[in-house]
Amino acid sequence: MADAAPLASIILAAGSSTRFRGTDPQAATKAVALLDGAPLVRHVAQAALAAGLGPVIVVTGFGAQDVARALDGLPVTLAHNADFASGLASSLRCGVGVAPAECAGAFVLLADMPRVSAALLGALAQAFRAAPGAQAAVPVHAGAWGNPALIGRAVFADVMNLEGDEGARRVLRGRSGVVEVHVEDEGVALDVDTPEALAALGRDEGTLSRRD
Repeated sequence: MADAAPLASIILAAGSSTRFRGTDPQAATKAVALLDGAPLVRHVAQAALAAGLGPVIVVTGFGAQDVARALDGLPVTLAHNADFASGLASSLRCGVGVAPAECAGAFVLLADMPRVSAALLGALAQAFRAAPGAQAAVPVHAGAWGNPALIGRAVFADVMNLEGDEGARRVLRGRSGVVEVHVEDEGVALDVDTPEALAALGRDEGTLSRRD
């Protein structure tokens, strides 16, 4: 079994979320839209913190101040990606680049997937640590890969070469050492792309606050 070195959680919350915000140039990023009374990104951060597996890093970009306020009081590290407009890869590189050296790997979490649970993160970590030669672990639901992915440090170098909107899956597809963890948890496939999707997901429809 791999050792129990810490595993960082990298939450990608830098995107401009144009599909969610519509045509209003002053609308805030969807990461701070409310679900069950709390911002989406806060749900994700709380799950990562509750898992207790390692440091939690939140990559900001568009609406960085709003995201920071949404996380007020939580023991997370903010890493600002000034190049967020270039695509997802730059935010992933930013997060991986600040993951502490003692971490054996990192979860890649999305700020718009608020139903990912601490228990799921724990299950991925356990599978990753138990499999000899594991380089990553991914949840599988209904026959398809879901999120988040847990990428081992051996994958970091390839992640740092990603460009544009390429994500972690780009370097995991076809790679040996990817442990698949079959789960019943639908949260691995539930993301929020539109206000309608948010309304369908929870009791609160969510609100778009105004950026200062």
